[in-house]
Amino acid sequence: MRKDKILLVEDDSTLSFIVQDALTREGFDVVCAPNGDAGLKLFQESNPDIIVADVMMPRMDGFEMVRRIRLMAPLVPVLFLTARTALDDVVKGFELGANDYLRKPFQILELVVRIKALLKRKQKGTAEDAKLAICDCLLDFASQRLTVGSEIIELTHTEAVIIDEMFRHPNEVVEAKTLMYRIWHNDDYHNLNRLHGFIYKLRKYLSKSTGIELLNVRGIGYKLATSTFNSPPLS
Repeated sequence: MRKDKILLVEDDSTLSFIVQDALTREGFDVVCAPNGDAGLKLFQESNPDIIVADVMMPRMDGFEMVRRIRLMAPLVPVLFLTARTALDDVVKGFELGANDYLRKPFQILELVVRIKALLKRKQKGTAEDAKLAICDCLLDFASQRLTVGSEIIELTHTEAVIIDEMFRHPNEVVEAKTLMYRIWHNDDYHNLNRLHGFIYKLRKYLSKSTGIELLNVRGIGYKLATSTFNSPPLS
């Protein structure tokens, strides 16, 4: 039986050894790189199922490495390990396409649980592996592109996640906390303000549609209003 392969990118050799040993004991196939530059090369060679990466590293940091990997593989799960605590750094990680964040120091058991959860979500093929069409709009999550009429709009990872959630629930109210948990895994007040900013941008994109309107539902969340829609994913 094939083992799930983890690419571990960590410049602290002691921590890297401890984590690799623990994950190997859990039944994973673990390959390691000491910095982002080496991690990028090893990603191309090993085709891992998930990436666990430090943020602060020499030669190329984790943010830049993941930004480049996302151009090649938009859907591979990414979990950042970091000693950073600033909200902006956490948000930047999710903006680049991180799926989860674990602050140092951490318990190995928590890391294992989070890795298994991300792999389970990937295996289920949730949301983020299909094209969705509504009226004159098409979302291609894998390439993070939104087509409105004849115009193609390049989205950030966060924008694509929001549109994906809204497209899967047309003419329904999607709670703001639902979106925040899917993007940032919490419903912190500061994230609510950031979410409003993303919604403002997405509303401008969708304003070019002839059949869709993104509405605020005061005190609750948002609604993608349309009279006709196609809800099933496209093959």
